[in-house]
Amino acid sequence: MFKRLELIIGNEKLETIKSKTVLIIGIGGVGGAAVEALIRSGIHNIILVDFDIVEESNLNRQRIAMNSTIGMKKVEAMKNIILDINECCNVVANDLLVDENSIDSLFKENIDYVIDACDDVKAKKAIINECLKRKIKFISSMGTGNKLDPSLLEIVDIRKTSNDPLARIFRKWVKDSKIKEKIMVLSSREVPVKTGNVVGSTSFVPNSAGLLIASYVIRDIIK
Repeated sequence: MFKRLELIIGNEKLETIKSKTVLIIGIGGVGGAAVEALIRSGIHNIILVDFDIVEESNLNRQRIAMNSTIGMKKVEAMKNIILDINECCNVVANDLLVDENSIDSLFKENIDYVIDACDDVKAKKAIINECLKRKIKFISSMGTGNKLDPSLLEIVDIRKTSNDPLARIFRKWVKDSKIKEKIMVLSSREVPVKTGNVVGSTSFVPNSAGLLIASYVIRDIIK
């Protein structure tokens, strides 16, 4: 199934991709798109983490969201999609709420890359700290809600982000915590649309973000 990809990167790099294990936390709009792209790019070993179920409100943007999957656990819906694409994949589906108490349990496996696509600030901080401590490569998704223009998405160090309310929180945290390492994030330069207390979403910005993250991870693996 990877003949067209192999034409671009060669067999040796394809085998390198297949040998890696990716942990992805948050299987929503960003995370679901990233997972699908990784699987179609040769990743065979993937660990999914999410504690949520598929809801009707997810239908406008999430890969896992269909009328037939409403009410299913997100990790199980994503696992079904993965195995339907490539039945040879090794998929671990963790129905788990990530926090400071559960974070250690995610790193029992030998993990090569972590994608943080969850939307909880405390969980994101715990994930970043754990990756830094264990010297595991990672990328963290900032906010994609209330955005309309996917062309303004970019992958940069957190210190170079702008117009992203979530990234602003993390810039301050990185500074206050005196973190010296690069913190690579997916962020948008677009000024968010004001929608009040409920965050709006499109089909194209979160999914474009997931594709960019998958591209970043694959290119970093084979560089």
